[in-house]
Amino acid sequence: MQSNQWSIKIAETILSHCENGFHPKIANKWGYVAGMTLKAFDWLSEWSGIENYHQVVKSHMDLFINENGTIKDYSIEEYNLDHINKGKNLFSLWNRTREEKYEKAIQQLVTQLEGQPRTSEGGYWHKKIYPFQMWLDGVYMSSPFLAEYAKTFHASEGFDEVARQILLIEEKTRNPVTGLLHHAWDESREQRWCDKETGRSFHAWGRAMGWYSMAIVDSLEHFPVNHPKRGQIMGIFERMAHAIKNVQDQESGLFYQLLDQNGREKNYLESSGSCMMTYALAKGIRQGYLSGIEPDIVFRSYNGILKHFVTEDEQGVHLHQICKGAGLGGAKYRDGSYDYYMSEQIVSDDLMGVAPFLLASIEMEKLIKAKNEETLTVAQ
Repeated sequence: MQSNQWSIKIAETILSHCENGFHPKIANKWGYVAGMTLKAFDWLSEWSGIENYHQVVKSHMDLFINENGTIKDYSIEEYNLDHINKGKNLFSLWNRTREEKYEKAIQQLVTQLEGQPRTSEGGYWHKKIYPFQMWLDGVYMSSPFLAEYAKTFHASEGFDEVARQILLIEEKTRNPVTGLLHHAWDESREQRWCDKETGRSFHAWGRAMGWYSMAIVDSLEHFPVNHPKRGQIMGIFERMAHAIKNVQDQESGLFYQLLDQNGREKNYLESSGSCMMTYALAKGIRQGYLSGIEPDIVFRSYNGILKHFVTEDEQGVHLHQICKGAGLGGAKYRDGSYDYYMSEQIVSDDLMGVAPFLLASIEMEKLIKAKNEETLTVAQ
């Protein structure tokens, strides 16, 4: 691995913000963005062979995993899917160390999913405080975790559950005209942010589709080849990938904050969603999940990220044009309107965007290597 590779440069920039060995935004709480960042470091350790990146994961996870397996700052009673995401990092720790505390922590999160409140057809509510609502974000938080649990502990019913969640939310959020998935769905039709006929939220938010597309590739990685729903999941991923391709900005190769409003005033090219979709499509191409999508799509989007969103200086790598956060409903009510999505803060260097940038960079490096080896094989 070269120190001038983007994956290494991004990782080293993140680590440069550590204080006494800990990153303040990763060590501060049991959170999903921290979990995504650590998962990127775990994969980078495997990809680069640099053991220190795995040690970063272990030291930050050990701040939260008590010796008896309980998780600091975590409450099962919240039934919040966001709280599952950081648990993805427990599997490699368990596989490497066989320390009982990691398995117990995994089981605690599985227990949450077993009791997670559901829609009438079995779809997980995003949080207990959001009754009858499924969000695309939540599929990423929970499905890859449960799929890896099913594989690691030979609990095959976990695969059935993952398939149910992935397929159900696609059915409920998909716009039949554009093929894009809308941010969320309210079975009760009570929320102001939803269409009273379909229950769908009003728009296809880029990052929400990023979450969902990452959920699919990260879950399929663990699925047995003979699972009866595996091909169907790949099929809806293929169909969705074409919808994503159709809204890719022709000039930059990037994706807008709202994918269904290209060219509308105030709508902007957004980096976190662009990075997530680049990661998911690149991984899908490399793993063979996508047969009709040309690699050119991700090369264009990744080059667009580097050209339009990234700067470098003596402090390291910087990522710009990140939507800091967006959601629906809640105490300070978010109505899901066009103006709402345009009103959220746009920031630089937030891990919400930087972690997907690291994931995309690792995956693009893997894809380039695979393509080069393919060419060499053909040449021989």
